[in-house]
Amino acid sequence: MNLVEIRNLPIPEKAAVRLDPADNVAVALADLPAGMRILAGGAEVVLKEPAPAGHKVALRAMEAGETVFRYGQAIGRTRVAVAAGVHVHAHNVSFEEIAFSYEFPEVGRPLPALPEFARVFQGYEREDGRAGTRNYIAVAAASNCAAHTVELIRRSYEGVELPPNVDGVEAFPHGEGCGMAEGADLAQLRRTLWGVLDHPNVAGALVVGLGCEVNQVSYYAGAEALKQGRVQGLTLQANGGARGVVEEARKLITRMLDRAADTPRVPCPATKLTVGLNCGGSDSFSGITANPALGVCSDLLAGAGATFVLAETPEIVGAEHLLVKRARNRAVAEKLLEQIENYREYLRKFGGSFDDNPSPGNKRGGLTNILEKSLGAAAKAGSSALNEVVDYAERVHGPGFVFMNTPGYDPVSLSGLAAGGANLICFTTGRGSAIGFPTVPVIKISSNTGAFRRMADHIDLNAGRMADGEASLEDLGREIFELALKTASGQRTSSERLGHKEFVPWRIGPVM
Repeated sequence: MNLVEIRNLPIPEKAAVRLDPADNVAVALADLPAGMRILAGGAEVVLKEPAPAGHKVALRAMEAGETVFRYGQAIGRTRVAVAAGVHVHAHNVSFEEIAFSYEFPEVGRPLPALPEFARVFQGYEREDGRAGTRNYIAVAAASNCAAHTVELIRRSYEGVELPPNVDGVEAFPHGEGCGMAEGADLAQLRRTLWGVLDHPNVAGALVVGLGCEVNQVSYYAGAEALKQGRVQGLTLQANGGARGVVEEARKLITRMLDRAADTPRVPCPATKLTVGLNCGGSDSFSGITANPALGVCSDLLAGAGATFVLAETPEIVGAEHLLVKRARNRAVAEKLLEQIENYREYLRKFGGSFDDNPSPGNKRGGLTNILEKSLGAAAKAGSSALNEVVDYAERVHGPGFVFMNTPGYDPVSLSGLAAGGANLICFTTGRGSAIGFPTVPVIKISSNTGAFRRMADHIDLNAGRMADGEASLEDLGREIFELALKTASGQRTSSERLGHKEFVPWRIGPVM
């Protein structure tokens, strides 16, 4: 059903929606009382018990162990026999990972050709050919030992009038960089920090260390970086402690600010947009409104020659067979499955399961398990071919649809997307979310009008208008696309106005 038609439907059909003819459940569009008669996709049922908004209702009787379908896909099995009209959720649906028979692409597809006439945004051209949507100076800590100092450097610019064309001086404090083993964990941290320092939204960068930590400043401020003049380095032990570093840092940053001020916004083709796709505080409406609307935007980005990056590996489990089918070639498909298997092994080390996600808030919003959540989350990537798969914080090349291996935990996922080169992030939410990033604008999109009203200061666009019958999926997708271009050109997002600066690298290894 096209939800824009809801406004003109008879009352029983406004109550719930059947998303696919194969579904044996419908999703309540509002809080529904027991005894109410609903019509959904040709099925009629009387509710035997209340169903909260976003939750599922059985459209027919199901035996114990029968597969439950939403979006035309399996989301679990009934724990007990379920009568028609019963509330269907975690109390009567069990989770089990599905062994899919994958449809690998038989013939490789070429990378999409860039459009001859691309849409443009007003951005900052960089020497390496990328373009920024913002123009920041970044100050990153090499380790926790310098986290306080980089904050002192940032605070020293509060209330100071900066040159034109400069968005600010932002700090990247964190709790890692020492007490960690050499190897994959350190390599991932370095990749993450380098990604936020050598970023298209950053005109100049400074990395600060204590001097004796595992993660040495010299890795970032080596000869090549110094030659380019983009990254400088200081240590507390060699530069007079915190006060000495702040003093020296301000001298270096003054020169960076002068260079940044000489970089104006200019017309840049949309091919230089790299848009991260993320969701957090999701609910059952996320997979009906906000995520598929963002999927329409993703298809428009693909047509414009831009790059968009789906993340959150736990939140494609249960939908990976759909992504495998869309892979550019078998190698890309197998790399995606390899990332999922590696993540599964990572969880096993700690006695975890993919179904530890969804969160309590996700479940209150109607999401029963990770399979149901993933099927809705994957809709953010639209319908184009999956061209590339990268590990956490690896540089994204594009164009088109890319997948990045990240956790589902929002600040860690956003940090990986930014480090990979995303110069803009679109973030959908159903329960409401308060998150941003120091140097990358984050557009927030709510899945329902209630969340938009409750957290209006945090949300930029209300996709709940689709469930209210006030906007179509296509209209919302184009609205997000146009908002992305405006944001890339300098329009501030809610998270920027509120001053959100969350940066949390993914720590995977032991503490030494």
